[in-house]
Amino acid sequence: MIFAIDAGNTHILLGCLEGESLLFTARVHTDRAKTADEYALIFRNLCDLHQIDRGQVEGAVLSCVVSELTSSLCRAVEIVIHHKPLVVGAGIKTGLNIKIDDPGQLGADLVVGAVAATEKYPKPMIVFDMGTASTMSVIDRQGRFLGGAILAGLRLSVDSLSAGTSQLPRIQLSAPPKVVCSNTVECMQSGALYGHAAMLDGLIDRVEAELGEPMASVIATGGLAATVLPLCRRGISLEEDLMLDGLRIIYEKNRP
Repeated sequence: MIFAIDAGNTHILLGCLEGESLLFTARVHTDRAKTADEYALIFRNLCDLHQIDRGQVEGAVLSCVVSELTSSLCRAVEIVIHHKPLVVGAGIKTGLNIKIDDPGQLGADLVVGAVAATEKYPKPMIVFDMGTASTMSVIDRQGRFLGGAILAGLRLSVDSLSAGTSQLPRIQLSAPPKVVCSNTVECMQSGALYGHAAMLDGLIDRVEAELGEPMASVIATGGLAATVLPLCRRGISLEEDLMLDGLRIIYEKNRP
């Protein structure tokens, strides 16, 4: 049994896995001000809530894009299960053939998502991760990570629109019944949701044109993927636990 932790800019996703079986998942807010002891208390309480025997947890694996939190999260895990977590980063075996200009610049979250996707789906492929930022990763037929794109996430885009204008309110991210709307809130929802869906469809078209072949798989994960995918015209598979699967695979590749 292991802990898998994916720490993003907005949320920290925690999962407990036994082999390929996911025993529980939990999502908590990322708080840069919290100490290791505070995170340890959260992790311990989640284990107790889901009736996990912490003494049976043999290890942990951590992916963190918030560099100032890495040491606190590592210490929190060590307090809870008495094992230091494996941190996804330089020197870790992933099996991923990275072909970008500087492989050291590739975010741990993109590595983890690509590892899981290439294990589960045929190539070539696109992986979208829709969180604070929306990212696109492209893996070719030979399994090479070619690169991708980074853009403002859906919630970040909408909040910036509201903050930067005097009359546009903060809105709920729910799709209106049609694209052409007749009031301010629904117009904003239409632009955000249908606009983001059209963007994903358009990126797929452009990647296929650039690579000269259709994608065998297009996968999406992240907290906002389930909101957008039903509005897309291209077929995109929703994988809500993709990051936890990738962390498990990386842990197994680096098992002592």
